[in-house]
Amino acid sequence: MNEKADRVDRRVWIIAAACTCGPLMSGLDSTMVNVSLDTIGRVFGVALGTTQWITSGYLLALALALPLSGWLIDRVGARRIFLGCFAGFVICSMLCGIVQSIGLLIACRVLQGVAGGLLAPMMQMMMARHAGRHMARVIGVAAMPVMIGQMFGPSLGGLILTYLDWHWIFFVNVPVGLLAIGFAWMVLPSDETTSARRLDLLGFAMVSPGLALLLQGLVSLAHGSPEAPYSLVASVVLLAAFAWHALRRPATALIDLRLFKARTFRAAATTQFLSNAINFGGQLLMPLYFLKLRGLPPSTTGLLLMPMGLGVFFALPIMGRLSERFGARAISGTGALLSFLGTVPFALAGTETPLAFLCGALLVRGFGGGSITIPSAAAAYASVPRESLGHATTAINICQRFGGPAGTTGLAICLQFALLRFDAPAEAYAVAFWVLAGFAAAALLAASRLPGRLRLPKTA
Repeated sequence: MNEKADRVDRRVWIIAAACTCGPLMSGLDSTMVNVSLDTIGRVFGVALGTTQWITSGYLLALALALPLSGWLIDRVGARRIFLGCFAGFVICSMLCGIVQSIGLLIACRVLQGVAGGLLAPMMQMMMARHAGRHMARVIGVAAMPVMIGQMFGPSLGGLILTYLDWHWIFFVNVPVGLLAIGFAWMVLPSDETTSARRLDLLGFAMVSPGLALLLQGLVSLAHGSPEAPYSLVASVVLLAAFAWHALRRPATALIDLRLFKARTFRAAATTQFLSNAINFGGQLLMPLYFLKLRGLPPSTTGLLLMPMGLGVFFALPIMGRLSERFGARAISGTGALLSFLGTVPFALAGTETPLAFLCGALLVRGFGGGSITIPSAAAAYASVPRESLGHATTAINICQRFGGPAGTTGLAICLQFALLRFDAPAEAYAVAFWVLAGFAAAALLAASRLPGRLRLPKTA
């Protein structure tokens, strides 16, 4: 293949830059809001349990809106939905900064969650349409600004709270968002012909509350709340009912579950789920290890965790080319193996293990984690017909989003039981880290089912 044919078209990079602006701002906003919860609680005179709904409400709204993404793409168009949701996100940001009560702030965050939750699926959809066989390369580079936003969001939020006030956590989105919307409006191509597919109202009434209850149940279970079993049981009933409904009427269902019959798509979705479980699980356990077991202050812990973020950052820009050259199976599998190798040292570590050695393990683990997601996502999109990309976007994003809560819940419960079972805390943490390493081993097994080479999306 000559160099010119291997080059990504300049127009694709411009489209990718415009698409990335939305998820970048959404991720940056979420991390800044997380560091401001305590300040907002003091301002309004409410407990953390109330201010936590500023984050929880956003996540639950995201879960409710996510199943609609495929239908909206087919019926309205990815470009129109992206621009509309981006504008809604900016408007809700302004409202969040203006409101004068905690109840209105939570309500505005719920609306912001609906808009922000649809930005990432629309971004992936437009990239899948225009990047072609360079999907993995484009996603890898486009993910870098999002990663930078998540890395520096807490620091930016801290600076805002130090020199301004909490309102600017939200106001900062307005001027930047307006510029980004203008850029996206100018460069994003027009939507392809939309379909007249009717909304599956019955399916929506089952799957959206089911996913929201699943998310709430997992979070409650991790915190030991007594209502967790009720939420989980209700979610299982609703999701099982939706599966029965969707398999009976696959042509009109909100989510086409027939996609999971294909080996490649099923393997990619499983890998995506486990990848998020690995990443979010590490974000739970690693800080606890340094803070609780080693007794280090938060500032030192933050510095020690930096290599993991740097590993992801270094992996993203090269994963696309490596996937095109060696295939999704080899690259995702290698990433899962590196995640496993970077986690095992923590399972074997004690209170005297050299910190420099553990930082090296974190760098390896971060590089591995950054290598799993992109090739498997590209394989998923390349495995379905072009007309099924909307359904594929919905299914893949649901698997991605719920891998994190499922992984952190499982590890939190495991750690709680282990701390009760073992007298030495080091032994309890070792058990939790072995479970986390097991997630990576499972991801390696799932990645082995991915194709050896990425291929262009098929047409009907």
